[in-house]
Amino acid sequence: MSGSDAPIEEPTFGLWYDFRNPDPDRPFSRFYAEVLDQIAWAESLGLGSVWLTEHHFCDDGYSPSPFVLAAAIGQRTTSMRIGTNLIVSPLHDPIRLAEDAATLSLLTGGRFDLGVGQGYWEREFAAFGKKVVNRPSLLEEGVAVIRRAWSGSREPFEGRRYSLPALPVTPVPERPPRLLVGAMADVAIERAARIADGFLSTQNAHQASYLAACERVGRPVADARIYAGQWAVIAEDPERTWARIGGHALYQLNEYISWGAFGPPDEVPRFPDAQSIVDAGAFQLWDGATAVAELTALLRGCPQIRDVHFWAQLPGESVESGSERVEYLATQVMPQVRAALRN
Repeated sequence: MSGSDAPIEEPTFGLWYDFRNPDPDRPFSRFYAEVLDQIAWAESLGLGSVWLTEHHFCDDGYSPSPFVLAAAIGQRTTSMRIGTNLIVSPLHDPIRLAEDAATLSLLTGGRFDLGVGQGYWEREFAAFGKKVVNRPSLLEEGVAVIRRAWSGSREPFEGRRYSLPALPVTPVPERPPRLLVGAMADVAIERAARIADGFLSTQNAHQASYLAACERVGRPVADARIYAGQWAVIAEDPERTWARIGGHALYQLNEYISWGAFGPPDEVPRFPDAQSIVDAGAFQLWDGATAVAELTALLRGCPQIRDVHFWAQLPGESVESGSERVEYLATQVMPQVRAALRN
């Protein structure tokens, strides 16, 4: 990554949602309503994006239907971009993904971006009748089918995984969504550089690899776009906040580990406690000044980052608790980062 002293296009600051609700005393209907209120309020504070993610068959209700939620968010907001980070596209019929994404784009005035990834959880693939070993080709062919659908093409499609008749997909989006791809392994990152409009990064760990891959596949590095999911708690007293909410992060990360998000579950150790998460750097704890310094350095060092987004609240945490950090981000961090990037 290379920085520049010149002012850069301002990135968007956003919120990330999984809609996990392990609290048995909190009805999902109330939880959804509270989150929609939070998102509308966050837009009024200047937050510019919302990102939704997907899993299935989770006891805590991890969102299985991000498109439905995106439509509801679109009706409650006027300027926020709405995206998926991410849809496990190999589990889905790509025509249905294209149709739903096109409909969302039309409903929201072109504010929707479709982010996809190849997935990793064996249980999901088996339940949907798919093979994990086929996920790279399912992802890549699916992206090709989606682009074909959005173009209004009447040409048939014949691939290894999908065969489609010479029928158009309608309606086509007036402003096609950006098609973003998330990845963590080197080969998957190179695939994202080759087929996607932008890269969904996790914990800032693979941004340099993505830019190098763009260069290898002949795409202009200066025009690359990165959408960076942050694993950071920003608060006036982040250590005190972590003492209160760290258990929710422990639940979140250990669940991901058990599903195989970071490698074979029997080879990746669980975190024993919340402090071990911070010690490992899996979550950062930033006060306002630290957040301004870290984010300014990140965005100056990698001007291809077009969006940084943060978990609005951790699984089981109250929406009210998460809103405290949303307000702190909006009032104490975002204005200072923007001012620094203009200088």
